[in-house]
Amino acid sequence: MLMAHVAIALHAGDTLTVTFTGDVLLDRGVRRAIEQNNGDTHFLFSSGIDSLFSTSDVVVANLECPATKVDAPVYKKFVFRGEPEWLATLKAHGVTHLNLANNHSIDQGREGLIDTRDNIIKEGMVPIGAGNNMEDAVQPVLISSSPRNVYVLASLRLALENTPYLPDHPSVSQEGFDKLLARVHALKRDDPDCCVIVSLHWGREHVLEPAVQQVMQAHQLIDAGADCLICHHTHTMQSVEQYHGKYIYYSIGNFIFDQKRDINARACAVSLKITEDTITPTTIPIYIHNCTPHIVRSDF
Repeated sequence: MLMAHVAIALHAGDTLTVTFTGDVLLDRGVRRAIEQNNGDTHFLFSSGIDSLFSTSDVVVANLECPATKVDAPVYKKFVFRGEPEWLATLKAHGVTHLNLANNHSIDQGREGLIDTRDNIIKEGMVPIGAGNNMEDAVQPVLISSSPRNVYVLASLRLALENTPYLPDHPSVSQEGFDKLLARVHALKRDDPDCCVIVSLHWGREHVLEPAVQQVMQAHQLIDAGADCLICHHTHTMQSVEQYHGKYIYYSIGNFIFDQKRDINARACAVSLKITEDTITPTTIPIYIHNCTPHIVRSDF
């Protein structure tokens, strides 16, 4: 089922502004910082980020943890869980969509995944990349129908730790790459004027360049009809490539996160200006200090 962000009311000829951020963690060091602030979560948004989001019609963030009261941790090294009430702060500061197609959304099991999805909806945001089964999870999400149809396709390209592939059960979007290619192709075949943004959770952590296979797959997705790739998982900001006039952000890094090394604190947001026939990205450099992202000079 396609889900639309119905709050957008643009007219023909207008420009849609869609902003993407990297990983949002609501546990571990971020949890400790929230506790040190007496439970107040608003410090996680700097004034610069608020200004950026206020000028965006859609803001898509990658939620790198379940947000649930379900306490059923999967047996793995890094297991996260955020409090569902903290989602309200994301909504209050302008986040409209949360991507769940990552390797931590199912940290509290399948029940925790679905509860997180439901909690996101309760707070007035739209979940992406998770569903009652794999077919539900992989569906493209229509984020706007003006000035043209704009879809986001999210996919986890990594194996889940100690979580079997059960496509008939609650899942994150994790279909085979050939099926993902076919899905992009089908969107463009059925709606040639639409804009297709692909968001992949992939790559090797803490490196600055994508692997050769990632470059090949990114090019295949563009060739299939994707208009832009905006990806994450590595906890670093990686290279940006322009291929056949389309932009590929191999990893935009962290956003609200607790990692302190310079390589992990440097990240970016991507703001897309979408018209009836163009898509123009702007890279917004970010530096994360005390879990809070701040917009910095372009030469950082």
